[in-house]
Amino acid sequence: MTPLTEVEGRRLALSNLDKVLHPVTGTTKGELLHYYATVGAAILPHLRDRPVSFLRYPDGPEGQLFFTKNPPPGTPSWVRTTPVPRSEDPRARQVVVEDLASLMWAANLVVEFHTPQWRASSPAVADRLVFDLDPGPPATVVECCRVALHLRERLAADGLDAFAKTSGSKGLHLLVPVVPTPSPLVSAYARKLAVEAEAALPRLVVHRMARALRPGKVFVDHSQNAAAKTTATPYTLRARPLPIVSAPVTWEEVEECAGAAADPESLVLLMDDIAPRLERYGDLLAPLFAPERAGDVP
Repeated sequence: MTPLTEVEGRRLALSNLDKVLHPVTGTTKGELLHYYATVGAAILPHLRDRPVSFLRYPDGPEGQLFFTKNPPPGTPSWVRTTPVPRSEDPRARQVVVEDLASLMWAANLVVEFHTPQWRASSPAVADRLVFDLDPGPPATVVECCRVALHLRERLAADGLDAFAKTSGSKGLHLLVPVVPTPSPLVSAYARKLAVEAEAALPRLVVHRMARALRPGKVFVDHSQNAAAKTTATPYTLRARPLPIVSAPVTWEEVEECAGAAADPESLVLLMDDIAPRLERYGDLLAPLFAPERAGDVP
């Protein structure tokens, strides 16, 4: 019988709690749900008022993975949805995870959380800029950190603050709080900086997606600033053999990882690492929500 749990006055049926989802560590679905309950206060501000897309992996990362933007079948009536019109469906809606009950309901589906750079209350008006730094083997996150330091300095020259998080895969994400700006303008600026980075660091950076250009270099993906694109939400677990989290890191950690003798594994953050880091640092991405930290996009 599926156990019922009450979360903030909502009754949830949490299923298959003993099911192993991350085989390398033996991490179960029950442990995954406990993780989200523990970090709810950190992840929810990054989810609120943003339409969420789900990458579902109900049988673990070795099973079927499927991406969905539409509210899943059986979505409770109390889970908020918001209109997100698409060319193929002008009446489309998406889920908004705005409280702990909604978070736990979604986590029970076994998902990665992905969100756009804009809020549901202001569609296609970005309040943050993102770079996804993706290394082409044999490059690793070490090279990503070197590129991140370059971009941080370049952004600072335009009066913009950058904050780093692991992608939860091979690379690094940079997030930049901006004064609300139409997504096309943010996209154009991000592309400009990616092109500049390639010109400044031609042996290290590529700004185009073509696979043939990427071996040994870092692809500075600026495309996720487009209104239709999403990025892995801070603190989401990723569908990987290990329970890896896309989690914020300090600039000191980035600098250490950029060193000549750096270990790429130093920026692999697992589920069990996050609560101690939150206790030590708080949410390193909290400045994203401070209006005084938001800069104008040139």
